[in-house]
Amino acid sequence: MASLIDFQLAAGLDKQTIVDQIQKTIKGTDSQTWFLSIFNWSGKEVCHPDKTKVGQIVQSNELLLSSLKEKNNSEDLYDLLVNGKMPNAENTALESEVIFITPLQNTDWIVAANVNVSKVTSQVNNLKYNFYIIFTIMGVLIILLSFLAVRFIGSRYEKQLEVKNSDLASEVINLSKLNADLVTYKKEVVKKPDTVEEAEVSSDINKKRILTYIRNELVPINIEDISHIYTENTITYVVCFNGKKSTTNASLDDVYTNLDSLLFFRANRQFIIGIKAIDKIIKYGNSQLKIVLQSDAEVEIIISKNKAAEFKQWLNI
Repeated sequence: MASLIDFQLAAGLDKQTIVDQIQKTIKGTDSQTWFLSIFNWSGKEVCHPDKTKVGQIVQSNELLLSSLKEKNNSEDLYDLLVNGKMPNAENTALESEVIFITPLQNTDWIVAANVNVSKVTSQVNNLKYNFYIIFTIMGVLIILLSFLAVRFIGSRYEKQLEVKNSDLASEVINLSKLNADLVTYKKEVVKKPDTVEEAEVSSDINKKRILTYIRNELVPINIEDISHIYTENTITYVVCFNGKKSTTNASLDDVYTNLDSLLFFRANRQFIIGIKAIDKIIKYGNSQLKIVLQSDAEVEIIISKNKAAEFKQWLNI
């Protein structure tokens, strides 16, 4: 605008004509935020979008104008736009303020760029308000989503715990039943035969004792005294309830065929256990069972998953 006016003045146009043309051009232009005006060195408005302000004194802060002349107006302009007033100035709200000036040569006119402080302040306040609303909504949503996520994860975890507790309860019940069956079975197998015929039949089917060795000495052992039998390094050992251990030349399979199946069970390839020797039954691994013996608690006898069903059926005979 200043360059255009300088060009018109250099061309010899009348000042009043130039003023009328400029006033006609800027009259009614959008002054919501920024607008141009011309004032003279006496501080009176020469041209203004609002024609009613032509001839009035420019309402501009002297501190800002001096900072504009020194071209160091960033902080002052920031304070103006944010606070609507200049530091060290009167605490009065401003409607508009000059933020840039360009004097015209050979005239007393100054072209000024103005900012509508009240409008900018209103826009900044609206922007702040919108930011506060957005941040509040985001905060509420984050809290709500976090709460729902915690509830969802907690609910799934509680269901998993319920399933595990239910499975554990079922296993405890099964083990309790199994140990109860063990006690019942012990009572049944240790009962004496009711009749002489039954005793004779039992004597014919199963041997009453087996022949073992302790070093070079032959030692017969009563079947009812045997706690368990196991094999190690191709040697078969017979362990009694009193802790006495002896060996036999027979294999584990041969020994088992001569034992009463009501009293002894083939737990695995290594062990044969007597019903009286079992102290308790413990769940072990995946559907496996561990047998704890009365005579030797340090011996761990594991019954596999496939053998466990046969063992349970043996206790329920």
